[in-house]
Amino acid sequence: MMFLAVKDGHHSIAEIAHAYGISKNHLMKVAQRLAAEGFVEGVRGRSGGLKLTRPANALNVGSIMRIMEDTGTFVECFDAATNSCVVTPACGLRHALAGALEAFARHLDQFTIADLVPDSKSYGWQLDAQAATASM
Repeated sequence: MMFLAVKDGHHSIAEIAHAYGISKNHLMKVAQRLAAEGFVEGVRGRSGGLKLTRPANALNVGSIMRIMEDTGTFVECFDAATNSCVVTPACGLRHALAGALEAFARHLDQFTIADLVPDSKSYGWQLDAQAATASM
């Protein structure tokens, strides 16, 4: 999403994966989920690719994290339906982790995607340099 915040137009999975040096397959799965949740739009075809659905300053990082990350399975005891841990009734780990996850999300609520790339020109140049280096 940070890539899309600094680059106009639609960009392919291959282009984004290349710029960050990450797996296209993994990025494809993330992109499908981002599209399903309405954060990006995907356009098929030669001039297609991914694009943010809203301005970067309207995309809250905490909200995105809450939707995209399944904290319900962070540890087994978070899911009462599948929890088989024998010490759950006497254990304080679940409470401690739940509080930490909520504090983490609240902190991220202070930021938008635009805040993560305050110097968008410099960020874009870094991406371009990385992509050029990876091509050598």
